[in-house]
Amino acid sequence: MGSVETPRERVLVLYGSLSPEVEESIREMFADQELTIYQPKPGEVTPPELYRKATILATFSHLPKPEDAQNLKIIHSFSAGLDHLINNPLLKEGRIAITSSSGIHGPPIAEWTIMNWIIASRKHFQIYEAQKAHRWDDKDQYLRGNHDQAGKKVGILGYGSIGRQIGRVSQALGMSVYAFTASPRKTPESKKDNGYIVPGTGDADGSIPVSWHHGLDKASLHSFLSLGLDHLVISLPLTPQTTKFLGAEEFALLSASSTSKAAKPYITNISRGRVLDQDALIEALNTGHLSGAALDVTDPEPLPEDHPLWDTPNVQISPHLSGIGREYLPRSLDILRINLGRLARGEPLINAYGGKGY
Repeated sequence: MGSVETPRERVLVLYGSLSPEVEESIREMFADQELTIYQPKPGEVTPPELYRKATILATFSHLPKPEDAQNLKIIHSFSAGLDHLINNPLLKEGRIAITSSSGIHGPPIAEWTIMNWIIASRKHFQIYEAQKAHRWDDKDQYLRGNHDQAGKKVGILGYGSIGRQIGRVSQALGMSVYAFTASPRKTPESKKDNGYIVPGTGDADGSIPVSWHHGLDKASLHSFLSLGLDHLVISLPLTPQTTKFLGAEEFALLSASSTSKAAKPYITNISRGRVLDQDALIEALNTGHLSGAALDVTDPEPLPEDHPLWDTPNVQISPHLSGIGREYLPRSLDILRINLGRLARGEPLINAYGGKGY
């Protein structure tokens, strides 16, 4: 008897605008499936017949009505966070598995993080302004402030896929990494990253940190901030417990615990603006208790043009773009490709919300 062929899934990809090159790569990725790519315009409703036919849906926020989703097995989100989808009536039923794009942001955000550190520590802006002015500066004026990252301590609040890649690159620069998580990670198994990992990146077994710390109370946080950190990276989800998790007291403690002769601690926030008290951060930068800050997120967003944060010394602000890049969509769909193989084999899905899988 011949082998039984695996049934082809009917994959529907909804994405607003695709280059011909990316569209071709998607078609190659799902060559063994029945693929439909639909590019809805802003405000446009996706034709219900596309939903009715699909068994697999990849989308940011477009979802069918429950009566048009009878054939759906998996909804894959192009977003790492699922808060905008999980309260939808269709998903509250619990019949359809939903997966996220968690794990794809590590490489670009780690590069953005290290870029900002080095721009600050090597006085890049001063050098660039001299170049634009056609001015050959006396190098002695750079001697006192310039420093490298070797031997520095970096504390990472939130050691998920992003934190792990920042930890990996930091270690390569000769830094010591300290991890902080909400719950304890005391066993080798609990320290593993079980989600999607971009090949060649991250810290899959959790072996990079010098030590692990945990908690969502101020005492645990203060113990962590007392380690003598040179860098504090904020990579926490925004929750009621983490809203304004760091304020004047925390910045003062971080500064007072510093043992570095090169510079006061440096803050990097790639989480959400409301995880810290922004007014307290401005004050800490103005008074020199912190040497600088790299902020990809602010409170509010967009940041008003007359906001004092723009003119705060030694702050570098970008408009919530640290995770974007041409690799974003192909990596997100690679998660879906892997999960289609798991679906066919009856294995649990990776990045499944609430552990739901087949």
